[in-house]
Amino acid sequence: MRGLVMEEMERWWRAGEPFACATVVETWRSSPQPPGAQMLVGPDGTVVGSVSGGCVEGAVYELCEQVIADGTPVLERYGVSDEDAFAVGLTCGGIIDVFVERIDPASFPRFDELAATLRAGDPVAVVTCVAAAAPGRPAADGEGEDAGAFGGDDPSGRVGRRLVVRTDRAEGSLGTDLLDRAATEAARGMLAEGRTGTLRRGYDGSTRGDDLTLFVSVHARPPRMIVFGAIDFAAATARMGSFLGYHVTVCDARPVFATSRRFPDAAEVVTDWPHRYLRAEAEAGRIDRRTVVCVLTHDPKFDVPLLEVALRLPLGYIGAMGSRRTHDDRLTRLREAGLTEAELDRMSSPIGLDLGARTPEETAVSIAAEIVATRWGGSGERLTERSGRIHSAG
Repeated sequence: MRGLVMEEMERWWRAGEPFACATVVETWRSSPQPPGAQMLVGPDGTVVGSVSGGCVEGAVYELCEQVIADGTPVLERYGVSDEDAFAVGLTCGGIIDVFVERIDPASFPRFDELAATLRAGDPVAVVTCVAAAAPGRPAADGEGEDAGAFGGDDPSGRVGRRLVVRTDRAEGSLGTDLLDRAATEAARGMLAEGRTGTLRRGYDGSTRGDDLTLFVSVHARPPRMIVFGAIDFAAATARMGSFLGYHVTVCDARPVFATSRRFPDAAEVVTDWPHRYLRAEAEAGRIDRRTVVCVLTHDPKFDVPLLEVALRLPLGYIGAMGSRRTHDDRLTRLREAGLTEAELDRMSSPIGLDLGARTPEETAVSIAAEIVATRWGGSGERLTERSGRIHSAG
């Protein structure tokens, strides 16, 4: 629900005109779009957004027209053939599950409140029941190749119900208080991680059951990248971080270097002692497990106190620049400061992957590559030297 998709949804909703929303809720192998990608079909047949890059859009369009007409939500599985996948830029076929629902003021009466939340950039998760099996019969799961609707006849009337989860409250219902509480807790965990995806729960909310398939669409603030050290490598790293979708902050204690003019790609430039700034941000609750920290100060009077703070926080990535000699000296100082080996093992130092980088821009690419690999569990190896699937399942 971002950009043009969001704008059109709100416009049609305010006009009281029903429209169809198709959402990718799960993928297997390579897929053109990730979970959360959406395509709308408006009351006049207008198409906005995409769920597959083109290869199954025609079939999804027809399903959207059907759902607009009869109001019955449908979860459909599409197998993307090798030929179609190649046409949209993929190397192999994939499978996507697409949930199609009709949205109008009657089916989503508080959509305007959700739209206002999204415009404000406040974190929110929308939990929608996309499949429900008859009691005792599990909902479909896995990599079945056959396209088609699945998940049972929904005798409970749960499919299409939604719960809007915020950090301090939840609105709507999936059917029972017990299920709502379980879904709210799980959705808040996914919101903290910034992760969109599916949950499978029993009718009572139990994780042991899989009668219900719940899709959690997470709308979180962008993850943060905090770059310490106002040097040329920091400017290139800030540019790369912004490109990857991070909210980038550059911090340095020296006001003559920490200027917005020198770091135009940073969302903010802060003049403060690095360790003091990071501690204050943590105490204010402005960092989380998605936050990445790049220590490029290359000066022990800055980076050792900073790393003392950083390595004791639940950050997603902590990297520190320096030579092997600098690294060894840094480890000695940090051990003397009382950090444990487990805490030290969280530090990527020297920072980045071995790409043979020479320039600040090339170094920024190596840092970004290590951040991506750390986030998704990548090995950093050359793909040509590996066998098996390029992407992990799911």
